Amino acid sequence: MFNNKQEKIQMAQDITSSSNTIGKGTTINGDLETFGNIRIDGKVIGNIKTKSKLVLGNTSHIEGNVLSQNAEIEGEVKGVVEITELLILKPSAVVHGDIITNKLIVESGATFNGECKMGVSNKTIKIGEETANGQSNPKIEKAKAV
Repeated sequence: MFNNKQEKIQMAQDITSSSNTIGKGTTINGDLETFGNIRIDGKVIGNIKTKSKLVLGNTSHIEGNVLSQNAEIEGEVKGVVEITELLILKPSAVVHGDIITNKLIVESGATFNGECKMGVSNKTIKIGEETANGQSNPKIEKAKAV
């Protein structure tokens, strides 16, 4: 399929530099997986997984788990938030669930209800993997909504 190693590298760079946006007023029922950056200003009922950066705007509402390399949260999340590098909770952020991250910045006004584990070693985020029964294999368990 690919003639050389350089084409494979270029394709990988194109995938990770892609940008996705879910606008205000949009509701998605189901899991989201992407290699690129994603910004969400709408509502997602399902898990979100990205190998890049996740930005949740102040109108975002997430009911599910989040797994990302970096994240900036301004909206509301009901679920486990697992970030392999840096998590920033902005003043309007509301998180109902556990946080697992390497580094955490909590700005004045942010609300967080759950447990927090910091300094977690970097893990590999795997996109598109499935279990033997054909279902996606999230590496984090669904948290109970508060």
